[in-house]
Amino acid sequence: MSTSSSRLHLLLTAAMFAVLVWSGLAPYDRATWVMEVAPVFIAFPLMLATYRRFPLTDLLYVLILLHAVVLMVGGAYTYARVPFGFDLQQWLGLGRNPYDKIGHFFQGFVPALVAREILLRGRHIAGRKMLAFVVVCIVLAISATYELIEWGAAVAMGQGADEFLGTQGDPWDTQSDMFTALIGSIAALLLLARWQDRQIAAIESR
Repeated sequence: MSTSSSRLHLLLTAAMFAVLVWSGLAPYDRATWVMEVAPVFIAFPLMLATYRRFPLTDLLYVLILLHAVVLMVGGAYTYARVPFGFDLQQWLGLGRNPYDKIGHFFQGFVPALVAREILLRGRHIAGRKMLAFVVVCIVLAISATYELIEWGAAVAMGQGADEFLGTQGDPWDTQSDMFTALIGSIAALLLLARWQDRQIAAIESR
């Protein structure tokens, strides 16, 4: 691990904890905050535990932080009340706050590159076309699992799950969430695959 990478990782970790503390100080709804930020509480210990034997690329660490920030901001305000979402709603002339779609785009964009890096470095898939296909399938599976979790929360909590669901009266919210994640995964593969390949090669050459 190079000194510059180590410094970057420390900076990213400090930034993550700073945003986490800010988001958790006075969230709009504490239960919603816990559910929205839960992926951060799961992912960070996993990355910490595997940091020495399987460090990720710097690109991926930066993107994971950005995804975490999206989650933590959504948890602080609830997705339907994020101020930036209202700005987007006004700029784009939309009928609802679209911040949750940013979250679902990242739910496709970042996991796609995580899955791709693990599959490539583990030599699990050889063909690049098959790799892209499997990555997109993994993203759709993750998105579907998240929607099932939302459904379970709705069944268990009733009206108390409204802030977590953030459907804002849209009967097609589940389908559009999954489609947005699909778009995110394809965008990640088209835009960042070569950059990721170069960083993977640098890690493997050490």
